[in-house]
Amino acid sequence: MKNDAVFIGFGEAAMAFADGGAARGYDRKTDDAGARAAKLADFENAGVHACDTVADAVADASVILSLVTADQALAAATAAAPHIERQALWLDMNSVAPDTKRAAAAVIHEAGGRYVDVAVLAPVHPARLAVPLLVSGPDAEAGAAALTAFGFTNIRIVAGGVGAASTIKMVRSVMVKGLEALTAEWILAAEAAGIRDEAVAALNVSWPGVDWAEKADYNLDRMMLHGLRRAAEMEEVVKTLDALGTGSAMTRGTVARQRAIGAMGLNPAPTLSAKLAALSVAPAQAGASSRKGSPDNEKTPAFAGVTESGINA
Repeated sequence: MKNDAVFIGFGEAAMAFADGGAARGYDRKTDDAGARAAKLADFENAGVHACDTVADAVADASVILSLVTADQALAAATAAAPHIERQALWLDMNSVAPDTKRAAAAVIHEAGGRYVDVAVLAPVHPARLAVPLLVSGPDAEAGAAALTAFGFTNIRIVAGGVGAASTIKMVRSVMVKGLEALTAEWILAAEAAGIRDEAVAALNVSWPGVDWAEKADYNLDRMMLHGLRRAAEMEEVVKTLDALGTGSAMTRGTVARQRAIGAMGLNPAPTLSAKLAALSVAPAQAGASSRKGSPDNEKTPAFAGVTESGINA
């Protein structure tokens, strides 16, 4: 089973799971002259053969792990579908809305494959193959068996069709990624106002056992590295919430804040002070607006894109 499995997408998650023994994979970055060498090195370092096309990767494969960015999940299924074997398992492990997964499932089913909705419920590091997974859909049992054979150790099947597992993931992300964005907004404001230590101390009293300086440092690290990817995921969360009819105003703000910090392209410095310095937060005047065109907004790169229009889009 292990040698039959292939990766479509070879980013952080796939590299974390490479110990499962996938023989080969494909990543669209190998089609980009500027990114090809680095991505080929990722494959080589993981001991996974890099295929030149998605067709080469999925040929004769019985198990396919789709681990692309959220905005590419449906496109990846569409590109691979004409080339998959009948009855091949397409394990969609991407963070996308239930409707997106159902659309991808229709493409895979039309091609004769078996689609499985897989939700990854925690960071892939340091858990790697022990990361908790939820699995749903008509072929959930076969998918869970394939994931177990691959080496995953924390798998739970949830009732429901395709979209059941991803709904749990999407609703979870409202809080997880939303708290990241809210923490960033809080610590940036505290730093700009020159009250960081007081702001941290106040929250530490309100939430005993939580070191909010440490949490802010970690959350900024994640957003600086993965903000663009998180923004794409949170766009899918917006779709989920809008389909449920419960409202998505807060999550739209999360999209904007994650995208703004991720778009800066910064490598996280090792300390909170250094991260905040890199974000170049300008001192704010009490009551200053963060709307587009505000002088303070223009001076503050970390606010780029976090505007009224961006949140209401």
